[in-house]
Amino acid sequence: MFDLTPLTDYGLLFLRIMAGAIYIDSGYNDLKDPDARSKSIGTPKGFTIFLAVAELAGGVGLILGVLQQLAAIGLILIMLGAIQKKIAVWKTGFWGKGGFGWSYDLTLISMLLVILFTNGGKFVLMP
Repeated sequence: MFDLTPLTDYGLLFLRIMAGAIYIDSGYNDLKDPDARSKSIGTPKGFTIFLAVAELAGGVGLILGVLQQLAAIGLILIMLGAIQKKIAVWKTGFWGKGGFGWSYDLTLISMLLVILFTNGGKFVLMP
């Protein structure tokens, strides 16, 4: 019907910006009160701070297109850890209760895989 393939790189840029914004916001919020966040997810405060900084750095990398594939890999590992915790520890289902299942995490992994496999498109600072 329509040939939208010339717009692919714009779509990838938008995907990187949206994924990056999610991780920047998440990391920033975790750093605002690492004590409360570490209690809510059941991890030591130091590890929670590490995760928050990794989310921030990964989000910035995605948006700017700097080491975006490395950022995607790191964020995928964080999301796999979150899924493991939700399934094995918290016994949360795919949809969860109140939207807190691991479907969200899997959606983010899907976004990150697209960035990983395409290198984020042509609008990157470090191709």
